[in-house]
Amino acid sequence: MALKFITAEEAASYVNHDDNVGFSGFTPAGCPKAVPVAIAHRAKEEHAKGNPFQIGMFTGASTGDKLDGELARANAVKFRTPYQSSKDLRTSLNAREAHYFDLHLSELAQSLRYGFLGKVDVAIIEAADVTEDGEIIPTSGVGITPTICRLADRIIIELNKKHPKEIRGMHDIYEPLDPPCRREIPIYTPSDRIGTPYVKVDPSKIVGVVVTEEENEGGSFSPLDDVTMAIGENVANFLVNEMAAGRLPKEFVPLQSGVGNVANAVLGCMGANPGIPAFNVYTEVIQDAVIALMKEGRVKFASGCSLTVSNDALADIYSNLDFFKDKLLLRPQEISNNPEVARRLGLVAINTALEADIFGNINSTHVSGTRMMNGIGGSGDFTRSAMLSIFTTPSTAKGGKISAFVPMVSHMDHSEHSVKVIITEYGVADLRGKSPIQRAQAIIDNCVHPDYKPLLTEYLNMGVKGHTPQNLEACFAFHKELATSGDMRNVDWSKYKA
Repeated sequence: MALKFITAEEAASYVNHDDNVGFSGFTPAGCPKAVPVAIAHRAKEEHAKGNPFQIGMFTGASTGDKLDGELARANAVKFRTPYQSSKDLRTSLNAREAHYFDLHLSELAQSLRYGFLGKVDVAIIEAADVTEDGEIIPTSGVGITPTICRLADRIIIELNKKHPKEIRGMHDIYEPLDPPCRREIPIYTPSDRIGTPYVKVDPSKIVGVVVTEEENEGGSFSPLDDVTMAIGENVANFLVNEMAAGRLPKEFVPLQSGVGNVANAVLGCMGANPGIPAFNVYTEVIQDAVIALMKEGRVKFASGCSLTVSNDALADIYSNLDFFKDKLLLRPQEISNNPEVARRLGLVAINTALEADIFGNINSTHVSGTRMMNGIGGSGDFTRSAMLSIFTTPSTAKGGKISAFVPMVSHMDHSEHSVKVIITEYGVADLRGKSPIQRAQAIIDNCVHPDYKPLLTEYLNMGVKGHTPQNLEACFAFHKELATSGDMRNVDWSKYKA
């Protein structure tokens, strides 16, 4: 079947008001760009005529501004799942102008197949290549691509010439069977291949191919500062000590790491630490630090869902495919984030907390308990299933006005039962095998900023008698103080004492 080449505007005409649209990619990597912009323009035109135009959005994770940002600014979003990081979309969600449901990233594809979230009308896929018989080579991110392609009535391809056809072979596309026919996912080492190097679709569903040359919206990371470097060094030293104590094997285990500056610093410090052997990565996002360490021989292999790297790093990979192609593997997020595989491989999982309380509960998503930041992402997929789960965070934010550690989290994403270790620039709180009061003492002693240690110690002494010494009158006093004076350090416990 001959492919039909169309413009982005023509492609947008295949998307109707109230459609549910699935997009390829994971983070800005692998996301379509030209067609979402055209859909946003169409939405604005329809709104100007007085007509409704909004779509439901299924994505792999966050996307770029040309997808989430453009559609949010056009008021074209009916609902959105499972993770986002767009400032404009975040504003829309928190104003309740669009519905948003947060979801563990590993669950989305199967929830779509199970029929829990409605049908997929259109799939819009960025590809490095597509053949007339329906073989699609994704670009730098996979996400939920195979599932939305199979379920969608119509498929639109963005054939992006910035990504060479020669990356064919860097992807491992696999969908597990659904119950009651499900079998084990046969991954026993990060480098195991279990699927095909392409997404196979019914070519009759491809309504058009839009040729583009759009750069990835992959910005570079901020320079590492003293705080992020201290966190990274504390993580690396902690892992070396775990190996020395025999709680981690001397060969080490595969690493999962979240996205962002702290995660990049952790990876860099691990690579620089001679006590940590060269290691494998089994994660969702492969970042610049992984690529740099791979070139130094410190990372042997990296399996993930996306190359969430700067454009310079991506250009380096594409210019040296002979070196990287047998060291990198991109999978659907249902596989990269799969709890079964994480448990089998015995990962060290390192993710970032937005807020933690002194008893070890983690808030990854909500500012002051109400305003969505980004979403839970893949942190839950890995935290419960890892051999060792670590959360990192700077001890304060906003120049010290906000403490990352509070008496009780304002929203809980990961409970004390799943959180094993918390690390800040000040040190390490190892929570394994500790009671609530012991966890609180470990966190206050080792992780909390000096400005907040006396306040949290005083709160702990105010707690009612019981297994977990909370004071329900005062547990959100830090958040109340932030809302009134703008500085948590101004909390006055005398107001809460009998």
